[in-house]
Formats: sequence, C-alpha cells, structure tokens
Amino acid sequence: MMFQLHRRRPAVVLISLVTAYALLAEALVAGLSHRNWHLSWWLWHVLLTTAFVFVAYSAYLQFRREGTSAGLFDSVALSATVRRIRADYEAALEELVGHLRRREESRVPIANRLAGKFGLTDSQVAVLDRAGEALANERELSDRLAALADIGRQARVGLPEKEMLAQGLDRVRQAYGDVRIKLVDNGRVTVSSREYGQRDFPENRPIRLEGKLLHPLMVKGRLAGALEVPIGRTPQDEALAATLAGQMSISLENARLYSELETLFRQYMSPDVAQSLLADPQTAALGGELVELTALFADLKGFTSFSERVAPGEIVEMLNRYHTAAVPIVLGNGGTIVQFVGDALLALFNAPARQEDHALAAVRAGLAMQEAAEEIAAGMPGYPRFRIGINTGEALVGNIGSPELRGFNAMGDCVNVAARLEGIAEPGSVVIGQTTLDLIGPQAETRSLGPLNLKGREQPVHAYVLSGLS
Repeated sequence: MMFQLHRRRPAVVLISLVTAYALLAEALVAGLSHRNWHLSWWLWHVLLTTAFVFVAYSAYLQFRREGTSAGLFDSVALSATVRRIRADYEAALEELVGHLRRREESRVPIANRLAGKFGLTDSQVAVLDRAGEALANERELSDRLAALADIGRQARVGLPEKEMLAQGLDRVRQAYGDVRIKLVDNGRVTVSSREYGQRDFPENRPIRLEGKLLHPLMVKGRLAGALEVPIGRTPQDEALAATLAGQMSISLENARLYSELETLFRQYMSPDVAQSLLADPQTAALGGELVELTALFADLKGFTSFSERVAPGEIVEMLNRYHTAAVPIVLGNGGTIVQFVGDALLALFNAPARQEDHALAAVRAGLAMQEAAEEIAAGMPGYPRFRIGINTGEALVGNIGSPELRGFNAMGDCVNVAARLEGIAEPGSVVIGQTTLDLIGPQAETRSLGPLNLKGREQPVHAYVLSGLS
C-alpha cells in the first residue's frame, strides 16, 4: 500500500516506511527461522533500529525542507484525507485574503488572528502571510484589469459624457477605491481647493498628493480634467493608475467625439443615415442596392410668387416653419429625408432602415404633413401650401456622387413617378400611385384621377387623391 501511494505521490517518508517494513519483515523471518536465539535477538534489534533511524532521517530531511514538523507524514494520508486537507487549505487561504483586505480597518497583525485559529507556528504564518499577500495582489490586479476592460467597452457604445463618467466611476471605484474625476472649468481644474492648469502637468506627468496620484485627462492634446487615484495598496498601483487615466482620457474623448459627430450628422442628414455611417463607415462607399421603397415628394405650391413679394429673410423664416413641422413627422413615421431642394423635400421609406409597412407609413406622414401645413398657413395669410406625391416601387439606393463629395439618394422610375405625382397635386392634397394603394389596402379613402400621361413616361400611370385612412 505504501508503495502504491509513493507511485501516485512520490515522497521520501514513503520510501523510508517501505524500507522500514521490509527490514521489520526480515527481522521477523530471522527470529523465526534461526535456532540461535541470541544472534536472532541482536539481529532483530539491529534491523529494527536501522528501520527507525531511516524513518527518522527522512523526517529530518523533510523538516529541513518545510521548516516545520507539521505535516511530516501527510504523504502517508489516503486520497480522501488529502482532498480534505486541500479543501481546508483553500478555505484558510480565502480567509487569509479576507484578513489582508481588511487589515487597514482592523489594524491587528495577521499572525495574531490566524496562528491561534489554525494552530500555526510563527514561521508558517509568515509563509502564509507572503502567499496571501501575493494572492491578494493578484486578485487586486485582476479586478482592476477587469474594470479597465469594462471602461473600454463603455467607450465604444457612444454613451453621453455624463452617463459615461457616472457609470465608469461606479465600476472603477469597485476595484480602485475612492477614485474621483474633476473636469476643466475655464481652463482650470479644482482639486482639494487648489486649481491646476495644463502647465502643472509637464509632459502629462501626474502630480503626487498625499496617498494619491493626480493624473491629467487629455482630449485632443488639451487638458479636459483630472483623475484622482489612491495608491499604496499594491506594488502595481502607480502603473495601474496611469493605465486607468489613459483609458478614461480615451473614453472622455470618444464620448465628446460621438456627441460632435452625432450633432453634425443628425443636423445635416437623416438619423438613419447618420447611424449607419457611425456604425459602419464602409456604408459611405459609392454605389447602392436595389430596394423596394416608398418615395414621398413635397413642395410648396406658389413658392416662386411668394418669394417675389417678400424679403429673403421672410422666405427663410417661412421655409423653416414648414420644415420644422414636416421633418419630425417624417422621422416619426420611420422615413429618411435625403434631400432639401429649395422649398421641396424628398423622403424615403424602407431605405436605408427597413420597414414592413413602408407604404402605410409614408401616406400617414403625408396626411400629417398636410394637417400641420394647414395650421401654419391659417395663421400666416399668403403663405404657400404643401402638395405631396407618393409612389412605391424598386429604386437603386446608395451613395451617389464622387470620391470627394457624395450624398445618400435613390434613383429609379419609382422616385421619378413620385416627383411627377407631386407636380400634378393640388395645394393641400396628397396624390399616390397604384402600387402604393395596393399595399395600403381598403383602408385608404381615395378618389381616382384615372390613367395619367406623365412627363418622361411612355406608359400611363394610375393615380389617386388620398383624403384619409379609415
């Protein structure tokens, strides 16, 4: 049995015991087989003494190696005992780590708390103290690296600056302690009643405070804030504080860049197009795809004569009133505005964002635009009124232009027909094509205009004046 244990867990003590048993067996055989009792007696004692000396010497060697007498014969233990000992050892290490993390609060030496509970000698406690320190440092490092990874993920999702900082601080404080961020105000950042400027951080180096480091947060090469990080808990504190400051600077710069881009994109193009470009810049490549969509054309009937009568400032004011009312309606129904040309606008439904009921969404937007325009015109006598044309069909949708300047647009017969239907519509009315009516179904309240010969088309187009939806 001892030999089998040695094969699984080699140990000097096991070899000593195997040898001792062999010598004792030999002494027993010698005592039983020899008639000379005195000789057998001496031989028996010599062999017995040799066996015990061998075991004692192996125990001494292990004592020299371990530095303690505890556990000298642990190698003799069975597998179940070994598993229990390992479980107890893991529990002891976990408790040790807990004591290490709370030692600043308790101010009681670790040896005083562990020696009595586990029956350890001073040398054993010292060994466990070093092992626990290493384990605690490793866990501290893992927690802080995980916090850095979480901050990096937050920097990629385009959170608003305040929300990003709030979430980032909550996560960082779990690993780093009492971390604080101060943002720049009038070129200065105030920390502990003292003001700091960019010149106070030469070469972006941190400032040492009592038990803390004050790292600059840089955005586009300029001071944007300061990060106050406590140090002194682990040997890696200063390096980790520098890494955290760099990550927070990147996150802050990304948050502000996202805000700038979103503001710029959303003010100059439809939100769906802006979101697509922010998510994948490759969508800005020239070219397109064939998509079934519903196109909505709208312009102001009588805009030219109105422009002749009033000053340019009044023209701009009038257009802004109408577009301020129309744009939220189009966007609220899932449409994408791709063009403003003077008093006209072109909106697409089902491109680039896909919509299941794009034809219904387009006609709802058209009717709502006319209602809003009527309210504006009622309060401003002499204002022109909207006329709207809507048509459904396939069109090539994508980026059209040159490598230097391009725009998102749609081309095809479907879009051309929508423009022609808008041209024949009366002020305050919405005219739709046959395909759009087919997709809407019987809920559309229409009046047929019959087959129309539109400019640029050889085949007639059936058109309808839409008065409402049931």
